[in-house]
Amino acid sequence: MDIRFSADEIAFRDELRAWLREVLPTLGDPPDRDDWTARREWDMGWQRKLYDAGYAGINWPSEFGGRGSTPTEHLIFLEETTRKGAPYVGMNFVAQLHAGPTLILEATPEQQARHLPAMLKGEEVWCQGFSEPNAGSDLASLSTRAIRDGDHYVVTGQKIWTSFGHVADYCELLVRTDPDAPKHRGITWLICPMDLPGIEVRPITTVAGSSEFCEVFFDEVRIPVENRVGDENDGWRVAMVTFSFERGTAFISELLGTMNQLADMAELASQIPRNGSTAWDDDEIRREIGRLQAEYDALWALTKRVVSQAQRTGMPGPGGSVFKLYYAEVKKRMADLAHRMLERDALVLAEDVGDEQTGGDMVASRLYVLSLSIAAGTSQIQKNIIGERILGLPKER
Repeated sequence: MDIRFSADEIAFRDELRAWLREVLPTLGDPPDRDDWTARREWDMGWQRKLYDAGYAGINWPSEFGGRGSTPTEHLIFLEETTRKGAPYVGMNFVAQLHAGPTLILEATPEQQARHLPAMLKGEEVWCQGFSEPNAGSDLASLSTRAIRDGDHYVVTGQKIWTSFGHVADYCELLVRTDPDAPKHRGITWLICPMDLPGIEVRPITTVAGSSEFCEVFFDEVRIPVENRVGDENDGWRVAMVTFSFERGTAFISELLGTMNQLADMAELASQIPRNGSTAWDDDEIRREIGRLQAEYDALWALTKRVVSQAQRTGMPGPGGSVFKLYYAEVKKRMADLAHRMLERDALVLAEDVGDEQTGGDMVASRLYVLSLSIAAGTSQIQKNIIGERILGLPKER
């Protein structure tokens, strides 16, 4: 990928910077973590501002309401918004990063017209109904049933780890439509409205005290057949499209934020007293910070390659699994280093201390990183994908 900026890309960057300088001071403070009504209004309000300014769906084709930008412009957008501290995609992440790209490639024109503009305008929150209590890493073992009854599928079962399920309008839902077929071949991908009768949502409180994850129960929920994406029993292939975006491009903003956090860590190290000096004077701490910076630079280069491939082919490809696997490992080592630097302060969250010197965001990050080896496909699954699809090794039995 040629990452040198063209005249048009430089103009785009300057235009974006000017817009961010104008709009960000008007946003005010973000809402409380547990105020879900306010959080939805905040996230969707930011999405609407992006849409009105022409920055929604930067990398979505223009025929679907996006900007149709080059991969480089997409990365410029992510770099600049992260650097300036613009709101993250928040509860728009499934719609913007998973479901939307999947619908662009796989949905009918009617489905695209119904949902893609609404996603870009901040009018729909989506969640993901894939994992189940007994089908996580081995997702193809899912058992949520969908029985065809005329023009509807009647769905019964349970999903778990459904982000923002309690505030979502729609769910990208995997169901089993043929229990007698091999497990990968009896699955169907559905668009499920979350206000249908028979749906019960129960939030899950995480170790960090947040409640964005949910359990979702389906009791004979009737979903119209016209909400199916792809053919019946072809849902595993459609899901692979979703996964390719989830693993390949959905972590870009998080990587940029983590790189900023590493710079904050270096600054914090110079402020933490240690043996009559500071933590920054510890050769090993400086060496580890330098090593982490080099590894994040390598991941950023890989990201550019993955995004460039997605632009050429329409999908990120298996390189996303390489990124996801290595990013989880590097992020964990960074969290461990922050823990060693903070010592006893690493045992408390920022809101429990009220002292910026504790690096409370790094403490919260250390708790979050526990999920990275699981979210978007476990590290073991990523290793299988890399071994089979990139290295050409024999498939696991």
